[in-house]
Amino acid sequence: MSSDAIRLELPLDRARLAELHAGDACKLTGPLYTLRDAGHIRLLDELDRAHEPRSVLQEYGLEGQTIFYAGPTPPAAGRPFGAIGPTTSSRMDFAAPRLYDLGIVATVGKGVRSQAVKDACVRNGSMYFVTVGGAAAYLAKCVTASETLAYDDLGTEALRRIEVADFPVFAGIDVQGNDIYDMV
Repeated sequence: MSSDAIRLELPLDRARLAELHAGDACKLTGPLYTLRDAGHIRLLDELDRAHEPRSVLQEYGLEGQTIFYAGPTPPAAGRPFGAIGPTTSSRMDFAAPRLYDLGIVATVGKGVRSQAVKDACVRNGSMYFVTVGGAAAYLAKCVTASETLAYDDLGTEALRRIEVADFPVFAGIDVQGNDIYDMV
């Protein structure tokens, strides 16, 4: 990724997201939350049972944050993880629109998303970012800290709050619904 990548501080500001376009190279710095398939199922179950669903996101500090679809490996080389790569995002399409509607600002993963996810990005001024699959060891070098917040019994699919510095991504679906995968 070139040095002219757009630097973004997490948590992301929706007004700043409105300035981005599908295909823009970016670098993220700040808190990022990891969650995968089983973790999404568990989170949706909590949301279904809650009197006020937003309170669940608030409890975990997720409201206004970005979820990275990843399952990190154990610590290695003095870092929080030996590797942390993106999971195929379409596997989370069953949950993403609802989470965007409840206050998740962005998601990070790899691969194409459904029309329902594109519509949720437009409706909420939210964004989907893509990062490179197969670069998990490199991406782990961008992680400076990690804390498990919930679902520890799910192992790599637990909900974690990680800190990243200059984490490389591309704007995948922008707030107008433009999709990087439609550009190729």
